[in-house]
Amino acid sequence: MNFEWLGRQSDRIAELVGWHILLSLVPLVVGVIVALPIGWLAHRSRRINPYVVGTAGLLYTIPSLALFVLLPPILGTKILDPMNIIVALTIYTVALLVRVIADALDSVPHETVLAATAMGYRPYQTLLKVQLPVGVPVICAGLRVAVVSNVSLVSLAALLGIPQIGSLFTQGFQLRFYTPIITGIALCLLLALILDLLIVLANRLLTPWTPKVVSS
Repeated sequence: MNFEWLGRQSDRIAELVGWHILLSLVPLVVGVIVALPIGWLAHRSRRINPYVVGTAGLLYTIPSLALFVLLPPILGTKILDPMNIIVALTIYTVALLVRVIADALDSVPHETVLAATAMGYRPYQTLLKVQLPVGVPVICAGLRVAVVSNVSLVSLAALLGIPQIGSLFTQGFQLRFYTPIITGIALCLLLALILDLLIVLANRLLTPWTPKVVSS
């Protein structure tokens, strides 16, 4: 490791990390917002559930680099526009979370839903006040997979010239200099770990009724 190079490049590296966080989290937030009603619809209708979940699964199999290249002519954006990455990762996030949200809502005991209905809750109130809170652990498990996947996939955008941590990989390969590559790998791992821990913490805060494991 060349620590002198790291010192000179610290400002640029911080900027790349900021872009990486933005490109990873915006698709996650938008993906959750879009996937919630779709997952709820798949949960409510057993007739369309296989089609919705199956279509989401197919979307997730599209190669990411191919999607990055195909989106600019569809969206009318330039190849270096970060919006292409945000839209692509939003598609992957929705594809991943649709099944997760449907499964989370399915995991809520039917008796609990019936009790909420008997108390006069409307369907949207049952969803917001009963089903989603009870399904939080399942949803958070899916979010953990989605956020780690996003952190990894964002790195591929460096092949298109979009600045983020992956730019360190291309710089290292071009210069045959290993310090940027090692730094990029370490930063990606650290960022994925931090975001994963934040979701775990959010899960604990949102589900205070769940039993905590006490170590002996």
